[in-house]
Amino acid sequence: MVPVGDASAVAEHVRRTPSRLATGVDRSRIEPARDDGGVIESISAVTLATADMAAATAFYEALGFERLYGGPDAAFTSYRIATSYLNLQLEPTWVPAVPVWGRVILWVDDVDAVYERVLAAGFTARFPPADATWGERYFHVRDPSGHELSFARPLPDPAS
Repeated sequence: MVPVGDASAVAEHVRRTPSRLATGVDRSRIEPARDDGGVIESISAVTLATADMAAATAFYEALGFERLYGGPDAAFTSYRIATSYLNLQLEPTWVPAVPVWGRVILWVDDVDAVYERVLAAGFTARFPPADATWGERYFHVRDPSGHELSFARPLPDPAS
């Protein structure tokens, strides 16, 4: 864990973190959108606003997110997700979009286990895990700030 408020330690951590995600995708088959350099390779972080940092950190930590710095009393909190980050930024006047602004989709190793963790922590999923026609098992849950998260996993290839 990076010490709270230690900006130099955070910068060093980000510098040492690999920029390419280990997603299992055969990158040799991906055609870059550009051939003149500047290809977008991955998402480094997503930052979500919250009016209640204590409730937000309690939610993410109950689900097993690894906190790097910040916490219930901080103005900014960061969680590691593999080689990316989910950040929370305190915005006292934050009001969630209605009905939803979009969603963050997180791949996990066991969708059903995460679903059970959500329920055990006292949170309500929008629906139980389901197999989607596009080839993922998934479910959605909203954090205390109204942000929708989807926990998903690719389904096994039926041809194999």
